[in-house]
Amino acid sequence: MPKPPVSPPQSEADAWTQLRQYTRARVALGRTGHAQKTGTVLAFGLAHAQARDAVHLPLDVVAIEAALRHEGLDALQVHSAAPDRDQYLRRPDLGRRLDEASGAALARAKPAETPDVVFVIADGLSALAAQRHGVPLLRAVLARLPGWRIGPVVVARQSRVALGDEIGEQLGARQVVMLIGERPGLSSPDSLGMYLTYDPHPGRTDAQRNCISNVRPEGLPYALAADRLVFLLRGALALGRSGVDLKDDSEGSELLPER
Repeated sequence: MPKPPVSPPQSEADAWTQLRQYTRARVALGRTGHAQKTGTVLAFGLAHAQARDAVHLPLDVVAIEAALRHEGLDALQVHSAAPDRDQYLRRPDLGRRLDEASGAALARAKPAETPDVVFVIADGLSALAAQRHGVPLLRAVLARLPGWRIGPVVVARQSRVALGDEIGEQLGARQVVMLIGERPGLSSPDSLGMYLTYDPHPGRTDAQRNCISNVRPEGLPYALAADRLVFLLRGALALGRSGVDLKDDSEGSELLPER
């Protein structure tokens, strides 16, 4: 009579399973024969669907503007030259330019005093990220910038990162920060990125920006993300530029805000 299969020692199974508490990566999934378990396959399908949905979900501008008003912040709504989501995905260049009406509206709204910084909440490739994290993150950042001249908050649809260059130029801002939804991953459909550009104007390159990514409670928490951004904002003003010349040496720095 054939002997029954021998199960691995419990300590060996636990050693693999314990890895899950350290990462969102798909580890210790187990198998059935040569195939993955049914639950694992279904979970992967769900994550893939959530990532696709995050790309196509429209930004609820009304809800964001209401949340900004609750914080006592003025908001302006703009749209890129991409007329819809299909064109936005097919033509990244259109997402980097304002449409004509938005450009004219920003020109009329230019503040009399030069803003130290203008913040843009943008859908990017995950409106879900902007919807969930844009206003709470902005609240944390503004609490660390007492005395700064803050321009009107701009809410942008069908936006790429470089759209902030034109927005910042139109509003005469010294710096612009894009709070924009990042490309969804299978474990992070709501990851928000922050892109800082000093002296924004069309033609700026990615080398002239600073990026802080994966901002969300399960990734980089709001408070830590805000500390890092404020460090970079102050550093950019002192240095007169952003990008590869501006390093995030925020840990232990005197430029960090007191809390």
